[in-house]
Amino acid sequence: MQKTKSSFVTIIGRPNVGKSTLLNALLGEKIAIVSDRPQTTRTKIMGVLTLDETQIVFTDTPGMHMPKNRLGQHMKRAILDAINEVDMIVLVVEAFRQPDETELSLIESIKKQRAKAILVINKIDCIKDMKRLAALIDEYRKLYDFEEIVPASAQTMDNLDVILDSIVKNAPYMPHFFPDDTLTDQPEKAIAAELIREKILTLLRDEVPHGVAVSIDKMRQREGKELMDIHATIFCEKKSHKGILIGKSGSMLKKIGMLSRKDLEEFIGMPVNLQCWIKICEDWRNKEGLIKEFGLSEE
Repeated sequence: MQKTKSSFVTIIGRPNVGKSTLLNALLGEKIAIVSDRPQTTRTKIMGVLTLDETQIVFTDTPGMHMPKNRLGQHMKRAILDAINEVDMIVLVVEAFRQPDETELSLIESIKKQRAKAILVINKIDCIKDMKRLAALIDEYRKLYDFEEIVPASAQTMDNLDVILDSIVKNAPYMPHFFPDDTLTDQPEKAIAAELIREKILTLLRDEVPHGVAVSIDKMRQREGKELMDIHATIFCEKKSHKGILIGKSGSMLKKIGMLSRKDLEEFIGMPVNLQCWIKICEDWRNKEGLIKEFGLSEE
């Protein structure tokens, strides 16, 4: 009899509910960037967690929203594709928000697949009224027969063990699909690019919109040294955005580089020599070729 178990699990929800924070917390490693800006995640990101006999393959998805450009259309398609043919869906909602069109639409997609699903009511650390939380649980219980409804906090790590226990319990018996030490299918270059983009979102917030992409042109360990050389190009859509990214006397670009280098060194495990350049690429979010070049298309 097969002793090992494997489960493919998709994490879905509206923008900014904490899906990427939850994925990183469950894995115990940072593979998905985190920002309080909505629509931070642009593609499906896979993380692998092996717990003894059970291997869980998580997929983090972009937040569900109405697409405004071709990049947005790719992001929506990534969500719908990720719902199909998985063993478990984790729907993440916020403890202080009533279900609206977004949650109802996602639940409808789950119903169509007749999928097993766990509801994670995230950010319970942000609420004080437990009666309100209990009412929210009752409301969601009427919408779908979830395997488990888990009030949790990805930020403070509350009840993450309950989520994992439920996934393990429902995982089918089958061989592991990846070596047990696998963390993600994302290439190092892709994660490096996203770590740099995270710092841009954090530092500039509303000054530079989501029309920023990062491409890693070079990522190579220097011969005979414990030193990684990384050359990155930051793409923006307007000349004014380039000026903001550079900052007065290059101060903002230096700050982006300094904060990015810290995360990159932790991720790679050695000192990093990071060089960043800024390039204007007008309306790239509506250009299929550039969307694919930046690795933002599932095709």
